[in-house]
Amino acid sequence: MTDQEKQAVEIKVKNALEQIRPYLQQDGGDVEYVDMTNEGVVMVTLLGHCGSCPHALMTLKQGIETALKNAIPEVKCVERVTL
Repeated sequence: MTDQEKQAVEIKVKNALEQIRPYLQQDGGDVEYVDMTNEGVVMVTLLGHCGSCPHALMTLKQGIETALKNAIPEVKCVERVTL
């Protein structure tokens, strides 16, 4: 993926995350975009209650990753990073 293609996909990812955030915020959590690799791996940080919730992996994979992959074919997976 070229730098220009990556930037276009990153904009789509950030917009999609903005659509997901209100649902996480209802439960006292949040998600923050960190980076994306050229291979389509999106890295995010889970914040608030999502950061310490025992269901965080389910939220990440079945919620956030599924939504991003459905909306943006270039996204291959979503990984959680801690800052």
